Amino acid sequence: MTNADLSEPAPLSALPSIRVLIVDDEELGRLRVHDLVRHENGVQVVGEAADGEAAVSAIRELEPDLVFLDVQMPKRSGLDVVKEIGAERMPLTIFVTAYDRYAIQAFDIAALDYLVKPFDDERFEQAFRRARRSLALEGVDRARAQLMQMLKESELGSRTSPARPAAPSGVQFLERIAVETHGQVKPIPVSQIDYISAAGPYAELHVGDRRYVIREAMQTLEDRLDPNRFMRVHRSVIVRLDLVEALHRGGGGDYELQMKGGVRLRVSRSRREGLERWLGIAPRD
Repeated sequence: MTNADLSEPAPLSALPSIRVLIVDDEELGRLRVHDLVRHENGVQVVGEAADGEAAVSAIRELEPDLVFLDVQMPKRSGLDVVKEIGAERMPLTIFVTAYDRYAIQAFDIAALDYLVKPFDDERFEQAFRRARRSLALEGVDRARAQLMQMLKESELGSRTSPARPAAPSGVQFLERIAVETHGQVKPIPVSQIDYISAAGPYAELHVGDRRYVIREAMQTLEDRLDPNRFMRVHRSVIVRLDLVEALHRGGGGDYELQMKGGVRLRVSRSRREGLERWLGIAPRD
């Protein structure tokens, strides 16, 4: 499976040193992460914690740059730790869990990575590389904002995506997305993307007759793509607007979007009105 970061690779000389905290109630789990981390350049493991309460104390005292945080722990869960510290003060966080279904439900709206036990060396390297580049290129501010949104969603007990806020002035939208293919990193200009579809914790970029799989949340992609060029028409679909050809109404009130080239994609009822406004369709009485 391929993986991509939403940024171009940074040279090794530009990568910062990272202070790491490992939190897991299982000693073997901590040893596993510690063994993998020590092979990375410029990394210092500043501490370990075996439960949620110890994790809170360690984060406050040691002020790590990156935390590997187990989700299911005694005393306090990983999410409890985040709530106690406050998402605005959390270091960059990679969650670790033994439950893949739970991970997908909990984290697919956040730009945070997660590791599902048992994970292999390659998957760990992907997550760590993404965290390193995030620290080097963006810092933790954006990750913290999305972590706060994740907590808000978990407290509401809802998987419905929130209304999309207006982009702050001066925001820079994505112009390219890096993908890994045949052992190489290749930048894909967003102007070449026809549409994006969700596949569990992954997203598929559809570029002509080719598909590129990246580990990125649809919510993150929606937030970082120019809304004048792209629109999310379904929980699992983002389309390039200049390729939209027609809107079809099917039986039972369902709608489908037809793209240039003939591909048809589902449109959710909650997002149909926004699409109709863009198409210039008058609102129904």
